[in-house]
Amino acid sequence: MPDDETRPAPESHGAHGATGVRRRPRLSERAVGVVRPVLIDKVERDHRQSDGQFLRRRIVVAATLVLGATLLGLSFSTEPGDASFYPLTFGLAATWVVGSLLSGPLHLGHIVFGSRIRRPVVTPIVLGLLLAATFVVGGLVIREIPVLAGFTNDVLGYAKAGSLWLVALVTFVNGVAEELFFRGALFAAIGVRHPVLISTVLYAVATVAGGNPVLVFAAAILGLVTGLQRRAGGGVLAPILTHVTWSMTMLFVLPLIFR
Repeated sequence: MPDDETRPAPESHGAHGATGVRRRPRLSERAVGVVRPVLIDKVERDHRQSDGQFLRRRIVVAATLVLGATLLGLSFSTEPGDASFYPLTFGLAATWVVGSLLSGPLHLGHIVFGSRIRRPVVTPIVLGLLLAATFVVGGLVIREIPVLAGFTNDVLGYAKAGSLWLVALVTFVNGVAEELFFRGALFAAIGVRHPVLISTVLYAVATVAGGNPVLVFAAAILGLVTGLQRRAGGGVLAPILTHVTWSMTMLFVLPLIFR
């Protein structure tokens, strides 16, 4: 992946006021200082391509999106424990990855944290854990609603009926692959007008092929968070780390709730 162009960290007086007297930052200011670089800030530019390269990216992305959604539907049409689930899901991951690489350059991204420009690593992982915790709390509510509990158990059935560690590998690989495509190639193909909203909607729509409304809802929330990360950092590293942390936590924790 080509490296991003870095940008200088903005000058800041930190906790010093105009008088030079050090002031202890409020808790809210600390929280904003942590969240802003990964969710709120916007990169100063997107990675520019020529008109021909941009058109090529859009064509490749459109074809990949259709093929990937089809494979996703086929994957979840299999019964839990069916051996065909694994090659279908690995094929799905390969589709996202190959389509992403063929579409054009991908970038890891940077964030400005304090006075330094760095790769986003720790904060996206923590964000993934917080997002997973929120979903776990939601799961405690959902399990009391028979219809929604049924949809959730349909998804968890693949982990319960098959090899948990093989499903974990599928979950990890597809998490990386989805972010390479949806927050990498597709996000770049959208351009500068509403990429977070459009990429989130397309991610949720693609998940509709799986036939499970709980998955669609999860995709919409996850897509929004990782889309904001992509906009803030200009790359796919933060979305990948958050997605994988969230999905792996959900895989191992939710079955304990939905017994």
